[in-house]
Amino acid sequence: MFEDALRQLLALRFASPHTILGAHFANGELFFRVFRPDALKVIVHVSGTALPLRPRDDFPGVFEGRLAAPAPAPYELELHFEGGTSREKDPYAFVPTLGPADLHYVGEGRHRRLWDRLGAHPMVHQGVSGTAFVVWAPNAEGVSLVGDFNYWDARRHQMRSLGASGLWELFIPGVASGQRYKFQISPRGGAPFFKADPLAFRTEPPPLSASVVHPLNQYRWADDAWLKARKQVDANAAAMSIYEVHLASWMRVPEEGNRSLSYRELAPKLAAHVKAMGFTHVEFLPVAEHPFGGSWGYQVSGYYAPSARFGTPDDFRFLIDTLHQQGIGVLVDWVPGHFPRDAFALGQFDGTALYEHADPRLGAHPDWGTLIFNFGRNEVRNFLVANALFWLEQYHVDGLRVDAVASMLYLDYSRKEGEWVPNQHGGRENEEAIGFLRELNDTVHALYPDVHVMAEESTSWPRVSRPTREGGLGFTHKWNMGWMHDTLSYFQKDPIYRQHHHHQMTFGLVYAYSENFVLPLSHDEVVHGKGSLVNKMPGDDWQKFANLRSLYGWMWAHPGKKLLFMGGELGQRSEWNHDSSIDWHLVTNERHAGLMKLVSKLNALYRHEGALFETDFWPQGFQWVQPDAAADNVYLFVRRGRNAWREVVCVANLAPVVREWRVGVPGGGWWSEILNTDAAEFGGSNVVNAPRKAELKPWDGQPASLVVQLPPLGVLWLAPIDEPGKTSPRE
Repeated sequence: MFEDALRQLLALRFASPHTILGAHFANGELFFRVFRPDALKVIVHVSGTALPLRPRDDFPGVFEGRLAAPAPAPYELELHFEGGTSREKDPYAFVPTLGPADLHYVGEGRHRRLWDRLGAHPMVHQGVSGTAFVVWAPNAEGVSLVGDFNYWDARRHQMRSLGASGLWELFIPGVASGQRYKFQISPRGGAPFFKADPLAFRTEPPPLSASVVHPLNQYRWADDAWLKARKQVDANAAAMSIYEVHLASWMRVPEEGNRSLSYRELAPKLAAHVKAMGFTHVEFLPVAEHPFGGSWGYQVSGYYAPSARFGTPDDFRFLIDTLHQQGIGVLVDWVPGHFPRDAFALGQFDGTALYEHADPRLGAHPDWGTLIFNFGRNEVRNFLVANALFWLEQYHVDGLRVDAVASMLYLDYSRKEGEWVPNQHGGRENEEAIGFLRELNDTVHALYPDVHVMAEESTSWPRVSRPTREGGLGFTHKWNMGWMHDTLSYFQKDPIYRQHHHHQMTFGLVYAYSENFVLPLSHDEVVHGKGSLVNKMPGDDWQKFANLRSLYGWMWAHPGKKLLFMGGELGQRSEWNHDSSIDWHLVTNERHAGLMKLVSKLNALYRHEGALFETDFWPQGFQWVQPDAAADNVYLFVRRGRNAWREVVCVANLAPVVREWRVGVPGGGWWSEILNTDAAEFGGSNVVNAPRKAELKPWDGQPASLVVQLPPLGVLWLAPIDEPGKTSPRE
């Protein structure tokens, strides 16, 4: 039996190496066994005695010896090689770094701080500095650590199985931060292969794929004021204007091979730009490590590691810290629905379908060539829920935008008849994924009630952003993909045809309060041949910019939080290319500069006027004044906030002609044009209106009205003011 264990050890398929390696005390003797195939001679130093170990000819690399001793004692190994000697602690002299409670919660799938135990953790264990490694591979016959610390020799550091938990563990003395590693998995009945650590906190820069030891507790944050203030905010009634950013292509350095900026280089530049533009939040496309840059981060291989393309995890913390100190929130795209097939990543992790479903009708995504998580498995749900909490705690992010939720909700998503498996009731709903999403949101809200969890969900699934106790999925917000599609479709049409599509601009208000919506003009709309936003617009160059300014004026007045992809603020002309920078040179052009001024003004007014954000999710905060002027391409509505007297009237003239128009307003007194997208400062023709007093002449269901000039392809906002020349007691 003992020799069988040694044979399994030499074959890298022994689950309990600590039972036969290291020091074992019995009957007044210490028995030592060391497996070091690279060593010529091994000497044990214990209690002032140097004990040479005897090599076993029948098991090459195994050294043994006995020493009379009154009790177990600490020891060191003196190793002799062809190139010299070394003095080391024995990895097989240490007890496990996990306790019974950890194993219990991992098995239940409820270890909310999974990252505290799995992965690689530099620590002092039994008084010795080193790194503890833990990985989940329940179906493996053997797991070895390979890395810089052992010349990538899988024989030297074989891990022990921790039983039914499926975890494998090893503490290696002397391993410090910055050292690379992988796991060599020996599957049942198959050849060994290498895998990166699913809970690695740092990786090599792609295309390299090794994990890197990195401590979690060495960065010192300076954003306490931001986190404290965040707890006081009613998110539903707060302004939220999001700037969506792809880190690799926001800004590059042409004179240095067109390289991307590092996290630390980005920090001051991005913070200054976002602050100047007036956005409240930045949303990063996925920052978790991914092998292929062209996936934009949406095919994740390292769920617990920010991409090493731009620096270390602490460099990424510095970026978030800098944004927070400038009063800017940070959201991160998160991808729990699927993962890539790269050999070093999660797929077939221990030789079996561990993270994914074995059945390709459940576990393979037909559109993206990726693998789908098995949400019915406790450990997989735990891996993902803990990952969400990890980003919130370790990186202080203010929210997660969950990608591709629709693909998770439906078993037949993008599949033909016969290519999918119905649920237990014969339906198409993925009940396991629904359960996971509800567990995710309930857990996040319980521990971090002041953060956002947004769903990118493109179907009519009900109650996405309603609490789970009310039958919802529990998200705080849902991207309004229908609004985005209808609005862009309308604006892309020549104004002469818009009268026939008038309903596309009004339909969104039919369902606007069914969810807590974010209005996105995202990266998805400026790739794959769709063209840039400005080039979607019809007409000559002047009309294109006038239309785009009107689109923004309409969007910022419409109920719902706002999101704009980078480049949209300056009227990027080319379609987004993930390998190129935004066309920053355009800011010297008058029209592009004018558009930037408009976006800055929109955000400033939006954040100042409570009527534009306080009641985004409250139907009483919106009223149509004139939704039916299809022949003229004109729309009018009122936004109301919690401050009853301060209302904003939005008027859109989406035809290329100037119109004189009587506008119904909620009350008499003086009204001022607080925004006009046609103003000269924004690059318009400057058809503007001076403050004027409303007549008590009812119009369009309003008690008062006034006559204004509507600019061509323009949007204007009107708000009540005190009589010019008089001081307001209400301000």
